[in-house]
This record gives sequence, structure tokens and C-alpha cells, in this order.
Amino acid sequence: METADILIVIVLSIGAIQGIVFGAILLKSSKFNKTANRLLASLLLLFSYRLLVQIMRLFGLGYYDTWYYLMIDLSWIHGALLFGYVYAQTHQNFQLKSKHLIHLLPVIFQVIFSVFVRIQNIYWDGTKESLSWAGYWGYWAWMNQPTIYIVASILIVSYAYLAEKHLNASNSKFVLGEVRLIWLKRIIKSFKVYFSLVFFVLVIDMLFIRLSSQEYYFYFTRFYYYPFFIGISIMTYWIGIEGFKRKDSTDISNVKSLEPERVAQLEQIVKDLQSVMRDKKVFKDPDLSLNKTANILQIKPYLLTQALNEVLQTKFNDYVNAFRIAEVQSLLLRPEKRKHNLLTLALEAGFNSKSSFNRSVKKHLGVSPSELRKIAKKSLDDM
Repeated sequence: METADILIVIVLSIGAIQGIVFGAILLKSSKFNKTANRLLASLLLLFSYRLLVQIMRLFGLGYYDTWYYLMIDLSWIHGALLFGYVYAQTHQNFQLKSKHLIHLLPVIFQVIFSVFVRIQNIYWDGTKESLSWAGYWGYWAWMNQPTIYIVASILIVSYAYLAEKHLNASNSKFVLGEVRLIWLKRIIKSFKVYFSLVFFVLVIDMLFIRLSSQEYYFYFTRFYYYPFFIGISIMTYWIGIEGFKRKDSTDISNVKSLEPERVAQLEQIVKDLQSVMRDKKVFKDPDLSLNKTANILQIKPYLLTQALNEVLQTKFNDYVNAFRIAEVQSLLLRPEKRKHNLLTLALEAGFNSKSSFNRSVKKHLGVSPSELRKIAKKSLDDM
């Protein structure tokens, strides 16, 4: 084995071991974020398995055996696991249900088609005519082209965008806390950027470099093959450490001193509160108060206060104003609202004065109100 191969084995092994160790710890996590931790563990373990298969190849093991094909057949699930992890982080006590099985459709299709392609080896006698049209072209696209990895990259990037959209649409800052929100945005960005790069490299290589040289395509000998896995190893190492740090993070400050029934009650109040804020947009009422909101939810005001304090660690006014600011930002992006001044939009969003609007923008976003329009304009320009 050459020196370069030894270094590659070391780098891939570090990532694989890290993923296995922290994946096993996250699987056994019994505190908060149980479903989220298990989804992240599954992602880490699959990445680690992929790295181990590649290490075996460097030692001349695992060429087209069961371990190799199993690795290929599971490669379309990574994006769904990423989205599931982010979604579970924003929903307390999230549980996987039958309706979530729709996200398994890509990997189910991948397994079925992969089995179909491998069956063609039974009929192959060295000639094109020995296979059906579907069998021949299916084998060509599946085995002689990087189709599997191109689709896997597309799925990961697509699910990363869905996860990002979910974070932006939900009141995630109060559900997650600023530290965890930043972490989730970083992991989403890393997946989006890295696998976008993988996609473009694969497509450019397949369409331009290979076709121009008329060379036989063999994915394992491509110039980007090992750099690709080194990147996976680095991501696995980083995600393993950061995910482990946050495995028991929770937005509940004093819930450990409460009865489980009260904890469940407070968490349900938060869900109901978020629902009326998002769906009914009650925050647009400039006279909205704690008591009025409690009446809408049909609960005692003290329970709403306790839910905000202990589950979201925030105050009622700060919570409501966050929705109002998000509404102002949304209005600024609408063409028919761009000519309106900020105060008009702030009043439409539920603020009852210019001063309360200015204070809230500075507190929640760290910018002056005048910068909101610049930010909105930049968002439009980037579209």
C-alpha cells in the first residue's frame, strides 16, 4: 500500500470511528430529543458504514459483495434523515408515524431498481441482445454512470432546502434557542454546499471530461473519488462531536423539577400557542394581551406564563413581537407593500407604536428598523 493510501485510510478511519462511537451513544440517548438523536445517529452510522466499505476496498476487500451493494442501496436515505433530524429538533416529543414513511419512497425505489439491475447478470452473455431494452439501459445508467450518486446528491440538497425552509417558516428561535438554531443552520448549509459541489463535479465530469476523451467510465478511478470520501469523513467527525454535545439540550429550564404530566401539559400549551399564532395570526391584534391569549387557548393565564417561561424561556411580549417582526419582513417582500413606509407595515403586523416596533427590531434582530428594508431588498435581489 502506498503512502497516499495509508493517509487516506487514516483519515477515513477517524471519521468512521467517530461516527460509530457517537452514533451508538445517540441511539441509546434516553433523555430529551430522543427521536432527533436517533435520526442523527442513523445518519452518522450510515456515513461511517460507507467509509468502512471504502477502507475495505483499499485493502482489496468488499468488491461487489453484499456489504458493497447494501451500502449503495441505502444511499438515498441520507437527505430524509437530515430533514427528519431538523424537524424533530423543532417539535418537542416528536414521534415517527406512518405518514412519515413517504420519505422512504426514494430508497425503496433504489433497492427495487438495484435488485433489477443486478439480476441482469444472470442473462448477460457479453452481448447487448442478451438483455431486454430496460435491462440493458438500466444496467448502463445504474452501473456504468454515476447516476446513483447524482440522484443521492440531488436528494440531500433538496432535503437541506426543505429543512432550511422549515426553520425559516417556524418560530424556531424560541423553540430551539439561539445556540441550537445556529448549529442546525450550519449543518444544513454544510450539506447543501458540499453535496451541491459533489453534484456539479459529477455532472461536469460525466458530460464533458468523459465524453470529450471517449474513455470508459469507471467511477472508482475518477480524480474526485477519494477527495469526496475525505469530505464525508470530515463531516462525520464534525457532526458527531456537535451532535453529541447537544444530545440532551432542551429549551425546558425547570421542567426537571415538575411532574411529567405538567411538563406534557406545558408543551401542549406551547404547541397550541404556536398554532394560533401561525394559523390565525392573532399577533396582528395590537391589543393582544396575555389574558386575551389565554382566553383564546381556554387556559388559565398563569399556565400560559409558565409554559412561556419554562418551555420557551421567553416572555409573552417578546414571543408575540417575534411573530410581528417576521410578518413585517414578509410584507416587505410583497410587491404591493414595498411603497408603504415601515410604520404602516409595523401597525399592520400588530405593533401599536413606532417606539415598540423600533425596540423589538433592535432586540430580536440586532439591526435598526431602517436596515430591514435593505435586508428585504437584498433577499429579492438574490432570488
